[in-house]
Amino acid sequence: MRKIIACVALAGAMLVSACNTVEGVGKDVSSAGDTVAKTADDAK
Repeated sequence: MRKIIACVALAGAMLVSACNTVEGVGKDVSSAGDTVAKTADDAK
C-alpha cells in the first residue's frame, strides 16, 4: 500500500512540475469535450 501511495505521489509531483505538459493535456481534454458536446447537439 505504501508503494502505491509513493508512486501516486511521485506521479503527481511530476505532473505538477511539468506545467506546460499539464496545460497541453488540459487543452486536449477541453477540445475533446467540445467535440462531444457538438456531436450531442447535432444528434438532437
